[in-house]
Amino acid sequence: MAAELDALSYKQIVEQGLREFPNECCGVIAADASGRPSKVIQMRNADASPVSYRLDAEEQLKVFNQIEDEGWSLWAIYHSHTNSDAYPSETDVRLAFYPDSRYLLLSLTDRNQPVLRSFFIRDGEITEEELQIV
Repeated sequence: MAAELDALSYKQIVEQGLREFPNECCGVIAADASGRPSKVIQMRNADASPVSYRLDAEEQLKVFNQIEDEGWSLWAIYHSHTNSDAYPSETDVRLAFYPDSRYLLLSLTDRNQPVLRSFFIRDGEITEEELQIV
């Protein structure tokens, strides 16, 4: 079964990626009580880099507390690749600390046709999940 992401959330992620280009963008998507993605939370890339991303630790704590306080759950962690495919890099795999979360990767290699893909990364193993924009 494919994961579904609404078109508005997709648009918010793409717009953030284009706005922060050439640096990678990042953030999380919270799910409501039914498990459906309901809120894109754009975050600052603490690395401010075109080749890596790191969620700011203080901001991450605040966001994760907000998700918990609202009764939401973590649906996805996302970031962009500005000059490579939407596929987890070795660094992405090494730093994938949330095995129950999906990781969305946005490729901006062709900024006119961004590509967003979904993966689970567990124990160093990458599994792609079909992602439908609805």
